[in-house]
Order: sequence, then structure tokens, then C-alpha cells
Amino acid sequence: MDAAQIENDLTSIVLTNDQIQDRILEIAAQIDIDYAHSERPLLMVGVLKGAVMVMADLARAVSISVELDFMAVSSYGSGTKSSGVVRIIKDLDIDLAGRDVLIVEDILDSGLTLSWLIKNLNSRHPSSLEVMTMMRKPDAIKIEVPAKYIGFDIPNEFVVGFGLDYAEKYRNLREVGILAPHVYGG
Repeated sequence: MDAAQIENDLTSIVLTNDQIQDRILEIAAQIDIDYAHSERPLLMVGVLKGAVMVMADLARAVSISVELDFMAVSSYGSGTKSSGVVRIIKDLDIDLAGRDVLIVEDILDSGLTLSWLIKNLNSRHPSSLEVMTMMRKPDAIKIEVPAKYIGFDIPNEFVVGFGLDYAEKYRNLREVGILAPHVYGG
């Protein structure tokens, strides 16, 4: 899906598909360098559902050997706000002990859920644990999260596309756009 198909649902485009793909290639090149001498494949952990698009493109862009696993977490809160109280819906299938692990996220918003996830995964004794996020909203951050790889800083707006959704719609949008308030009643 591209933005022209849903232009009435968006107020503007924040990131084009070309910008996203170019940045993924840049991050992949850095990951190749950073993990070139790892003895085991890098384990990419995607946070469902939003990270699927990012992780698929990133995994294909790196040259090093990788393994993929997914986790689904739910944070309780009101509407579109996270409280930081998290529960695991789907846990990992792969043991993290002694592994180089890269958490792959679509967006770093408040930092509450990702901060919890980092603590949880660190308790499983990985050799290293880093974070890659395609987007970060600096004005929304409540807890600083050490993200090693950041695609883009974006405005603190309600965005959809490239994995980000509203009511499970728009995830397959190639661009990232600001959702028009009339769509979500905002």
C-alpha cells in the first residue's frame, strides 16, 4: 500500500519508502561491522507486531549470519498511552544465554515498554544486548533507553505505516505518515 491510496487518512508524510530503505542499508552496514567477529549468528529479536517490516528488511540487508525470533508484549494503559506495566504474550523460542542479541523495534515512544524488555532480556544472560529502532520520538520519551541504532527522530505525532498501525490498519503502508485526527477521533 502506498500513501496515495489513503491520502485522505493522512495529514502528511514523515518518511518516504526511499528514505527508510536507504537508512536500513546504512544501519545494516554498521551492524555488519559491529558483529563481524561474532562466533555465533547475531540473534535479532523482533517485537510483534510492529517490528516485522523493519526486521524483515534489516535481516535481508545485513551480510552477516543472523537468526530471528519474535516476542509479543502487551503494555497496559489507557488508549494510546503506555503505562509501562508489561506482560509477555509470546516469549522467545531461542535461549539468549551467551548470545549477541539485537532487539529490533519499529518505534521508541515513551521508552517504558522497551526499558522493561531490556531488563527482562538481560536477566537471561546474553553476551551482549543492543537495541535498533527505526523511529524515535524524542519529545515523548519518559525513560531513556540506550538505542545503539536509530533510524530517524520523528515528531511526537500519531504516525502509521512501515509496521505502525491504528486498529490493525496501515501496517503495510510503505511510507510513514501522520494519521489524520478524523480517522481516530483525536
